[in-house]
Amino acid sequence: MNAPDFRFGTLLGLDHIGIGVSDMDASLRFYGELGFVDVAFDYTGPLGGIADVTGHEATEARVVYLRSANPTVLGRSGIKLVQITNRPQPPLPDGFAYGEPGICEVCIHVKSYEEFHARLVAAGHTVLMEPNDQILEPYDTHCGLSYVQDPDGAKIEFIEWRSLESGWPYPDGPQGVNHVAFGIGSSERTEAFYRSLGFTAKLFDMAGVNEPMNEWFLDVGRQPPSQRMMLLMSPHGGSLEPVEQTPAGPDMRGEWGHLGTFEFSIGARNLDLAIAYLGSIGVDLVGDPHEILMDGGRSWRYAYFRDPDGLYVSVTEVRA
Repeated sequence: MNAPDFRFGTLLGLDHIGIGVSDMDASLRFYGELGFVDVAFDYTGPLGGIADVTGHEATEARVVYLRSANPTVLGRSGIKLVQITNRPQPPLPDGFAYGEPGICEVCIHVKSYEEFHARLVAAGHTVLMEPNDQILEPYDTHCGLSYVQDPDGAKIEFIEWRSLESGWPYPDGPQGVNHVAFGIGSSERTEAFYRSLGFTAKLFDMAGVNEPMNEWFLDVGRQPPSQRMMLLMSPHGGSLEPVEQTPAGPDMRGEWGHLGTFEFSIGARNLDLAIAYLGSIGVDLVGDPHEILMDGGRSWRYAYFRDPDGLYVSVTEVRA
């Protein structure tokens, strides 16, 4: 009799993006404006099992896990705000533009994104890119997008998939995390790896100089590179946008927990089965799985591994 095929049925796509913050109250206000007002948990204390990830023997932090008040199938993932409390918070890597190795952005799906962008600008938030429409290859997918900055310098993209949501009876406004973007070295290698983790669909795959981003590179003294971007989707959760630069950019992974976006997590119905599946495809854990029990029956279990580019990725089971 053949051994059981774990596959990736217990894996649930992008669960959340980790964001380092210097002032939790200010960040909660900012992300509340983006619709993240559903607090799954608010935990302060030690974070076990991550010494090999952080390079520090002990890490203590306040961690607030937020979900959107109005998630849709295009934006169902959450965010995890992390403020380290037992040592100084590492800074956002110096020279970061977009698409270098490391985490690039939080992308939020927004219906009628131009009006939402204008409202945030009127409230005094920093604009990084004005609204613009793009047609994405190879399926001529129509989207509109813009960018603002969070209180600690993280890039926040607003995207509206016009050709996907047409006719949906959802109100205007933000609808949760659509995807996380991260820099990589090989698009083919990364696509094969994350397909094995359940990201089996691809919404677009295109390459070239993305001119609205040019200013970001010029601001850090670099010529805008050509960038190959694709969107890898899971039927269960949020999506991934790996970005490959030509020529390759400098390493911007930074230290775990640095200000701005620093990690992402793949959800699991059952962490033990997810770990067993990772082992079956040759993916080793970094450190040991860890569980944090909280009041009200809430629990947070997680484990870390490295992807082909050395990014630390967690797999997580949140019961809250």
